[in-house]
Amino acid sequence: MEASGGIQASLSGRYATALFELARDTKSIDAVEASLGRVRAAIAQSSEFAQLIGSPVVSREQAAKAVASAAEMIDVDATTAKFLGVLADNRRLSQLPAIIRAFRDLAARHRGETTAEVTSAHPLSEEQVEALKQQLRTRIGTDVSVDLSVDPTLLGGLVVQIGSQRIDSSIRTRLNALAHVMKG
Repeated sequence: MEASGGIQASLSGRYATALFELARDTKSIDAVEASLGRVRAAIAQSSEFAQLIGSPVVSREQAAKAVASAAEMIDVDATTAKFLGVLADNRRLSQLPAIIRAFRDLAARHRGETTAEVTSAHPLSEEQVEALKQQLRTRIGTDVSVDLSVDPTLLGGLVVQIGSQRIDSSIRTRLNALAHVMKG
């Protein structure tokens, strides 16, 4: 499978493409994708880890040691652990969230799926995720992989981004629209 030019055009896309091609060649796409999911969760749940990957003042050695330790704690596969070390050595850890998104998109396309970025005000249950996937599958006509994130500022509802298409049913957007109409 050839990666799209859009993904390869960005720095994070080139890293994601290189990781994807390595995972494909070693038949470890699922393991790498699962590991990257754990890394993404660690970034979201640990302010220290988020600061580490975003800090320009952390030395390469410190970043490499910290990332290796984190990779071991969250149980990532060997390919992902080595990849995180490469990012630390190249001072590209700040690109990690974008690399993870691009990798997930490449993996979904490889499986013949479309990726939807879904932001909700509260974590979704397994049943809600499955119902959402079914609705999106019906609307789009292909299987859909969802990339979930939580943003409490939405107050309620969902924001779904599929490529350039955006479906915003958040309460925050509805309240803003109502306020705009009332100003008149």
